[in-house]
Amino acid sequence: MRSLDAIDMKILNRLRQNGRISVKDLSAEVFLTTPAVAARMEKLEKEGYIRGFHAEVDLEKMGYGIKAFILMTVKPEEGKKFYEFVREQKCILECNHITGNYSMILKVAFASTVLLDEFLGKLQAFGKTETHVVFSTILERY
Repeated sequence: MRSLDAIDMKILNRLRQNGRISVKDLSAEVFLTTPAVAARMEKLEKEGYIRGFHAEVDLEKMGYGIKAFILMTVKPEEGKKFYEFVREQKCILECNHITGNYSMILKVAFASTVLLDEFLGKLQAFGKTETHVVFSTILERY
């Protein structure tokens, strides 16, 4: 991969802040023509720096007021089945393989603690879990 210059970085940072910014407005901010910025954006997409454009939604307003992090130790023999299970679960917002006492950390969202509890029951078939419910989010970046 090529190294990004200051203009590429500014384009990426502005798109992170506002994925709906117009190419015209972005052009004015980086002092390039609209076609030049459009070409840079296309190149950044092709090279994988931009993976997509998404809407930031308010989970709580959508009825998913319970957010939690689940630490897991997945049994090695359960790895393949665990990954398949994770990919099918819409409640899982993020799943990361980590170092430390646990092998995985999952970020999940639910409408109720009852649903979270039911999900934990299914998850425990793959290994030990430790759950941390979120009271409030101080900072969230995308």
